[in-house]
Amino acid sequence: MAPGLQLFTNIADDGTPRLDAASGEELVRVDRAVTVALGPRSPESPGTLFVTTRRVIWLSEAEKGKGYAVDFLDITLHAVSRDLEAYPSPCIYTQIEAAVGTDEEAGESNPEANELELSRVSEMRLILADPGQLDALFDVFCHCAELNPDPNAEHNEENGWFHGEDISDGGWVHDDEDMVDENGPQFFSANPIGQNGGHDLSRSVIELQINDQRFEDAEEEQESHENGH
Repeated sequence: MAPGLQLFTNIADDGTPRLDAASGEELVRVDRAVTVALGPRSPESPGTLFVTTRRVIWLSEAEKGKGYAVDFLDITLHAVSRDLEAYPSPCIYTQIEAAVGTDEEAGESNPEANELELSRVSEMRLILADPGQLDALFDVFCHCAELNPDPNAEHNEENGWFHGEDISDGGWVHDDEDMVDENGPQFFSANPIGQNGGHDLSRSVIELQINDQRFEDAEEEQESHENGH
């Protein structure tokens, strides 16, 4: 099971995250005054968002030393959401590979201490101070996701599954058009060659060929009759 969302405390004196330079991790984008909302919980106080070639890191500005991080390998979907009925603020919506359980259960781990069981958090929303930057941040997410391909992707393809592309869904928009993330968890069963929605395509072709032969035989019979043979 992937680790999913984790606490991040490896913070330098200047308030920036210490990256894993040994593995080639590099900083790609920084956004200030970003609010994070985990699962069904209310948004936290604004912080700074750091997107690296390997992961997404959010550090609180109000509580020094507090932060969250998630690897791109553990983000199963990311999208731009501007549907205010789905959520009151435009945001980057992400789904995260989580342990068994729900976001509600994660938030109810210890209500008195207001503790959050991060391993069960399956949704994270990033709310920017400038919603006009959502598309640019989405593009960065896409780029970094490409840098971290799913190691099981080949196995999924062998099992007849693939990621949907160019699929519209209300409320998920990119560049003012409907969109669904290329890394989304929305999989569709790829029909095997010769199959089409449960109907045997090869059988259809054979039937079509038989019908063609029937038409040809009928035409030859009609021509023979007209020629008096």
